[in-house]
Amino acid sequence: MLIVVMGVSGSGKTTVGRLLADRLGFDFLEGDTFHPPENIAKMRRGEPLGDEDRWPWLDRLNGELRRAAEAGRGLVLTCSALKRRYRDRLRSDAPTLRFIYLRGELNVIEARLRFRKGHFMPPDLLESQFKALEEPEPDEAALAVSVAGTPEEIATEVIARLAAPLSPAPPQVH
Repeated sequence: MLIVVMGVSGSGKTTVGRLLADRLGFDFLEGDTFHPPENIAKMRRGEPLGDEDRWPWLDRLNGELRRAAEAGRGLVLTCSALKRRYRDRLRSDAPTLRFIYLRGELNVIEARLRFRKGHFMPPDLLESQFKALEEPEPDEAALAVSVAGTPEEIATEVIARLAAPLSPAPPQVH
């Protein structure tokens, strides 16, 4: 199984992702570590990344997903994946990829970011992330999970929902 834990900065992707990987016995990769230095410098300056900044990064992440799939390894990867086209790029070589969307309100996540230390993403960029965010559509089969619980509660909910069978599509009425 390949999993991407997605959401805006400060939603808990790394913390929840590590818990999921540990509990499932999967490898874990922090997507931010794959950003080229130019992207990190840009974000440190408070400049949001554009698509041209993201494509090479997303391609590197896609390569990691592909390698895990080819090796038959479970992998949990963190990535903001804010737009559908980014998620489509990630799943292009991994059609069974599952997205876990950590959903939260701007004020809740902003408060968390203000207490976070040592990360290159300044809280001032959070609003631009919410503006860019395209929540996953039903056809993407993503699991949306509230960030209101503790990371342990969120991980427990995600694992339970991943284990549940997918609901069949409602019958078509003609």
